[in-house]
Amino acid sequence: MAFGNVYKSKKVLITGNTGFKGSWLSAWLTMLGADVYGYSDGVPTTPSMFDVLKLGTYVHHRDGDIRERETMKSYVQEVRPDFIFHLAAQAIVSESYKNPFDTITTNVVGTASVLEAIRTIDWPCTCVIITSDKAYDNVEWIWGYRETDALGGKDVYSGSKGAAELTIKCYWKSFISNMPNIKFGVARAGNVIGGGDWAQDRIVVDCMKAFSQGKTVEIRCPQSTRPWQHVLEPLSGYLNLGWYLAEGRSENGEAYNFGPRAEQTKTVLDLTKDLALAWGLDAGEAVKVTGNVPFSEATLLKLNCDKALAYLHWHSTYHYEQCIRAIAEWYKAYYVEKKEDMYALTINQIDDYMAVAASEQLVWAL
Repeated sequence: MAFGNVYKSKKVLITGNTGFKGSWLSAWLTMLGADVYGYSDGVPTTPSMFDVLKLGTYVHHRDGDIRERETMKSYVQEVRPDFIFHLAAQAIVSESYKNPFDTITTNVVGTASVLEAIRTIDWPCTCVIITSDKAYDNVEWIWGYRETDALGGKDVYSGSKGAAELTIKCYWKSFISNMPNIKFGVARAGNVIGGGDWAQDRIVVDCMKAFSQGKTVEIRCPQSTRPWQHVLEPLSGYLNLGWYLAEGRSENGEAYNFGPRAEQTKTVLDLTKDLALAWGLDAGEAVKVTGNVPFSEATLLKLNCDKALAYLHWHSTYHYEQCIRAIAEWYKAYYVEKKEDMYALTINQIDDYMAVAASEQLVWAL
């Protein structure tokens, strides 16, 4: 009865379903009995979680660029989904320095395209639009950002997320708030890690590749601090928000932060060493600091998630050690044990996560 069984036998459309988070969300929703539809501009990496889990056999997938407004709109009209989760984005900071125009058009125009499609919906539909913690105007303070804090961005990636938020606000205020058939919410999260990620310039990906090949991993920003969270944490928040919206338990048009426990704010060096230990390696030998920083990154940005706790009865589930263990288990199964059925292993990890959430009396897991 997770999430009040609200997704069972419902049509759920995920944009960006072939990505890291989209693949985990697709697996979880199929497990919940949903009829999952995906819309994505190809498979982003080789290997990819989408291919490794053979998700093409579990979901209805359509290749398409979210910036193509008419195609996006036509697919929404064809599927007639009960739920939409918009995850499609250019999500790599380093890529935004190489291709700023594509980053801005994907994250801003792409979001507008999805919102345009939502405007055409004439049936009941619950829509959760996912942006990023990078949407906040980061002033490098030690406090977590609240949903009422200023949005913005000093670099292209952050700016594209802030601009996407402004676009969402405009569409909500001008059009969608006047549509009684639409339930609508915004979710912000970041620093997501977990098995099945193969995106470029991601520290966990670099570690797992290096460890699986018996190589030393090189890190460029050892003291950069991040509130790391397992991918299932924000996804449980998105699903929780969708459930509350669908049942009228959450106010329409609100934004929510989804982040980890305070204890999970760790440096890059701490994270890489702990991953090495979980892999069974000597952390001192497995990690090398290079100090070579090719582009500017924020050193500290964390979220205040009190609103999600107060209004959605949501808080993160895993402790840091559980997060690290789950990541090492997933990649070891793939690289070392060469398991054939990685879909089953992924579902087992979701089951484990849900069991821990239920033991902590989180409403969505009961």
